[in-house]
Amino acid sequence: MIKWVKEKLIAMTGSVSGAASILGSWQICHNACLGLIVLLGILGITVTGMPLLFLTKIAIPIWLIAVGLLLVTIYLYTKKKCISNRLLLFNSGLIIAGVPFQPLQRFSLFFWIVGGIIAVAGMVLFIQDKRHAKRCEHEKN
Repeated sequence: MIKWVKEKLIAMTGSVSGAASILGSWQICHNACLGLIVLLGILGITVTGMPLLFLTKIAIPIWLIAVGLLLVTIYLYTKKKCISNRLLLFNSGLIIAGVPFQPLQRFSLFFWIVGGIIAVAGMVLFIQDKRHAKRCEHEKN
């Protein structure tokens, strides 16, 4: 039971790492902010400006934390093999897609494409593994 909880906690840490990395991209923050404005507008609340603008000020620290968490999960994967390599692939893709550094913004399309391909590959492989495991379990019954 304790081992299961530890594995779930480690997997959750990797997922948080990937999710935090995508917040590091200014364009993603901008789109999330616009989505919030639309949602509030639907509810009848008028907002001027960007309600999530503060995220652009903390984009780099959030991204660096995400990279740090990814490095920790990679270390745990290499030492213990207790984390799905498919989820590590997915999280790595998200971190690459969310590179927030201003001098690199002219390459953001490249980062989105490469990170997106890596993330989608991780998702596809993860889903294939789950389907295969479910099929094998069904065949045993």
